[in-house]
Amino acid sequence: MTPRARRYLSQWVPPLASGAVAALGQAPFGLLPALAVGFAAGFWLWSRCTDARQAAWFGWRFGTGYFAVTLLWIVEPFLIEPEVFGWMAPFALLFMAGGLALFWGLAGFIGRKVGGSGIAYAAALAGAEMLRAYVFTGFPWALASQGLVDWAAYQAAAWIGSHGVNIAFLVWCAAIPLVMSRRWIVFPLAITAAAGVFLPIPKADTEGAPIARVIQPNATQELKWTEENVRKFFDRQVALTAVETEQKPDLVVWPETAVPFLLEYADPALGYAAARAHGAELLVGIQRSDGYHYYNSAVVVTPEGKVDAVYDKYHLVPFGEYMPFQALFDRYGITGLAAIGVGGYSAGTGPMLVTAPGIGKVLPLICYEAIFPQNIFSAPRPDVIVHLTNDAWFGKFSGPYQHLAIVRMRAIESGLSVIRSANTGISAVIDPYGNVLGSIPLGQQGLLDMPVPPARKATLYSRTGDWLGLLLILMIVATAFRFRGPISVDADAAEA
Repeated sequence: MTPRARRYLSQWVPPLASGAVAALGQAPFGLLPALAVGFAAGFWLWSRCTDARQAAWFGWRFGTGYFAVTLLWIVEPFLIEPEVFGWMAPFALLFMAGGLALFWGLAGFIGRKVGGSGIAYAAALAGAEMLRAYVFTGFPWALASQGLVDWAAYQAAAWIGSHGVNIAFLVWCAAIPLVMSRRWIVFPLAITAAAGVFLPIPKADTEGAPIARVIQPNATQELKWTEENVRKFFDRQVALTAVETEQKPDLVVWPETAVPFLLEYADPALGYAAARAHGAELLVGIQRSDGYHYYNSAVVVTPEGKVDAVYDKYHLVPFGEYMPFQALFDRYGITGLAAIGVGGYSAGTGPMLVTAPGIGKVLPLICYEAIFPQNIFSAPRPDVIVHLTNDAWFGKFSGPYQHLAIVRMRAIESGLSVIRSANTGISAVIDPYGNVLGSIPLGQQGLLDMPVPPARKATLYSRTGDWLGLLLILMIVATAFRFRGPISVDADAAEA
């Protein structure tokens, strides 16, 4: 191997491998040791960069390795019609992984400027990840803290949110290499790790709680809208709604775009379904139009078949549900990337509560909206969150499992139960501590009758939002800058 080839491999393999290992901490793998080792190794290698340019390149490669594995599901929508869109799949993955990794490159540049220690890079990365949650409409999928949702450590999100837990975990990982020169660090690391893993997670009381019936039709994306299957899947949902059980439901929830008719023409279908809901309200996903505008919506239907409330999704998926820079794309003849029509859906006016008498005040979230904590803490406080989604787009490997993990994060942060209806799965009822009380497996049709625990008292995070997380990040960045010499891994090794 030539010196040039060795240099090339040494520049690319360590950061890519560190990122890929860390990604194994996310669903469906859920390997917490891999999450910690991947980030610890990444921060140690990062701290060896000699200038800001080198650190930025390292960060970009580190992030590319992480997102290429974590977001592997992004190719799935292009494989629905592989003969038409299949060629785009690898480019979509490269674009997403490389694009999101730019934030990690920025973290590398800033981390080096504030001292270049592993702690500095951890704080800079946490800040860049918070930026990723908001810039260009935001995409806070696959935060490191997402991999902690199964463990007691994530319960801290009720106080400091996902970004607060993120900075705490990343700094913990960055401190691991310091054990080589400062043996005393092993004790606080071990104590916090034990607490974060082994402390019991509370469970909500379900005594006397209202019953939600969650419907999962398992309408695969390839078949859902075909002429011969549209009626079949609708009738399947009605049949599941009509199933007699010992305890009648107080609310029946169907998934995103469950009704195959525009709302303006759906009165007979909604009335037919409502008559079989055992006197409960229905909350169903449906599309509607208003002149030339189309909306991805959710409606509450009374037992008499009347539409009582309409919610329009407002946080839309760029390129998937609407086309940003539509005029620019029109100039080059690029259309059809959005979900409906030429320009896609129109956005609703914002978060709103709807009332389902058997359950209380409901905050509807449709698909992608659940990945944003701000969509919950910026809304009036409800009694429960209802999440309607069609995860058939995400395939059957990692996407649906990660989406469920994110929804569990929202439950913990807000202290609210979540009723989740997913077209092909994973449908679930989640308590305010993130525990999955019951679920329907991926790729199966069925119904789930489950009590919905009452909300906890409003959490600190639900009142303050991301400000405490931001404050933690700024404090650690300032500390890393103040002590930039002594906490450098290289400096410690030299002193040893």
